[in-house]
Amino acid sequence: MLSITTLVVLGGAFGGGFISGLVGFGTGLMALGIWLYVLAPSAASSLVAVCSVLSQVQTIPLIWHAIDRRRIWPMLAAGLLGVPVGTRLLSFIDPITFHLAMGGLLIGFSSFMLFGRRETRLLWGGQAADSAIGFLGGLLGGLAGLSGPFPTMWSALRGWSKDERRGVIQTFNLTILSASLLSHAAAGLLTRDFGRLVLLALPGTVGGSWLGIYAYRRLSDHHFHRIVLGVLGLSGLTLLWSSL
Repeated sequence: MLSITTLVVLGGAFGGGFISGLVGFGTGLMALGIWLYVLAPSAASSLVAVCSVLSQVQTIPLIWHAIDRRRIWPMLAAGLLGVPVGTRLLSFIDPITFHLAMGGLLIGFSSFMLFGRRETRLLWGGQAADSAIGFLGGLLGGLAGLSGPFPTMWSALRGWSKDERRGVIQTFNLTILSASLLSHAAAGLLTRDFGRLVLLALPGTVGGSWLGIYAYRRLSDHHFHRIVLGVLGLSGLTLLWSSL
């Protein structure tokens, strides 16, 4: 009989893989709140990074044509600077406070974007604003494997198309979470016991990602926009629930 830990790890991996395959981010947002019931914060954060990278590698050929290198490089450079900062903060941040803050932010943002009367489209800030968002994404990637929320919210505010958003979000996540893994390895967080967790999560991540890709191909820009906001809101609720 499968243990509770095994079922929770598998379920979180499948849910995170499906969301990542569907919208290009969200492994950590979906899985972290689930995994923290049975895993220590450091192990859960590292597992998010591994599963996110596996899912992104699977799905990035789908959006390779949409990657705008001039748009993504400022975000990536700043994000890579933020990763070691987030990793160093890992042992100092109270996870409950962090989840409450992130959960409230995600719920508030998604509610505003879904139910606001006017469509928001920001055109100011240029590469400087993109870089600031990238740094925040890198910091959260090193801290909790959550590199996706800030770039995702920013791309929604920018009003980019489905493929443009995914090109930015997925390239950013793959790069930042790969750097986060290296940072976690250097900090001694990737132990033999952690390797066993990765093997448990692998089937759920792979299966969920391919199912998410299948669904993504059938989405219009409008439906993708609303699903992304729905995922952010649901992820915020998950983080709040895990803090109770």
